[in-house]
Amino acid sequence: MQIESVSIIGLGALGILFGNHMAARMGAGNLRIIADRERITRYEQEGIFSNGRRCDFHYIAPEEEGPPADLIIFAVKYGGLHEAIEAVRNQVGEQTIFLSLLNGISSEEIIADAYGAEHVLYSVAQGMDAVKVGNQMNYANMGMICFGDRQPGIISENAQAVENFFTSVELPHQLDTDMNRRMWGKLMLNVGVNQAVALLGSTYGDVQQEGRARDVMIGAMREVITLAQKENIDLTEDDLGYWLNVVGSLSPLGKPSMRQDIEAGRPSELELFAGTVIRLGKKHALSTPVNQMLYDGIRDLESPY
Repeated sequence: MQIESVSIIGLGALGILFGNHMAARMGAGNLRIIADRERITRYEQEGIFSNGRRCDFHYIAPEEEGPPADLIIFAVKYGGLHEAIEAVRNQVGEQTIFLSLLNGISSEEIIADAYGAEHVLYSVAQGMDAVKVGNQMNYANMGMICFGDRQPGIISENAQAVENFFTSVELPHQLDTDMNRRMWGKLMLNVGVNQAVALLGSTYGDVQQEGRARDVMIGAMREVITLAQKENIDLTEDDLGYWLNVVGSLSPLGKPSMRQDIEAGRPSELELFAGTVIRLGKKHALSTPVNQMLYDGIRDLESPY
């Protein structure tokens, strides 16, 4: 299979970041942004900007019919996933491949329930420091998309098709044959850096140096390692070191998505992060005090809205 058309739903930081990159390298109209009519009107009037440049996006409403997309990328927040699954339905064909850039470890299964597991690849976006305020998205490091099959050790035809496509549009990526471990590693990263920076009102720079913020981040991450091993995922201190290096590569002035949500008065992904850890801790009768502290503290920050 050769991927020629791509649809993206969700114009947060990741949707803009990767969508703008692909749109500049694909034929006109081959990169589609799915959005409701109200959003499309606003996007067209106000524009969407990446590092100060207006993005040249082709928009399509969910009710519009047309040729199916070869690849659909979900870049919404978790709370909008079910609505997004329905919104892309007119873009789905028999051979459509799905990628989810959502945080957490559950969105792929939800998409698979709707469209079939054989069409869904597992993926994580990592290493980017994009910050979106209003219709402006800015970044220093683009990061990459890591993806692969659910079953370890194989490279399916769909995975190879995405690999070929990302190579053709020069999108930074890595084809991984152990995505379960990769996704748990990304969960560990988010549980640490997103929550520590959000609670303490800091930036990446604060967790890149010794101090309370870094200690809280690492403590939360180690609780994920313990739980992953109980779930038969081989996450270790070596993985912790790898993800700390990822954090070290980010702009010191950048802020993770959870911090941006709190500053904007939006509900955060707390349940995906500390909430998941706490629930798994109860399942395995393990204490998770750092994540409990983060959960309670961030809940307090969110309580006004």
